[in-house]
Amino acid sequence: MLKDIKIGEIQFASAEDFLAELKREFEGGDNKLTRVAELKKIEQGGKTIEEFVQEFKRAARESGYKRRALVKEFKRVMNGAIRRKLIEAERPPRSID
Repeated sequence: MLKDIKIGEIQFASAEDFLAELKREFEGGDNKLTRVAELKKIEQGGKTIEEFVQEFKRAARESGYKRRALVKEFKRVMNGAIRRKLIEAERPPRSID
């Protein structure tokens, strides 16, 4: 949004209009965008795979992401060591359930 303001793509008549737009964007008014943003921020880190899967499922539920995109996002945010072990597995899991 700031980039668009700097290049003149977005203009506001007043500071109040600007603040109202920020509020609409960041208060979770669009649940799908909020869920996608949550998916992008999730990291497994030191969580167990079970904890991580539950957190991911909560964020994914209303994201609008479907099969392939959801799998891609899951792989991107999971712990690298676990991801490598799954790739090397003789019979890798077909779902996160």
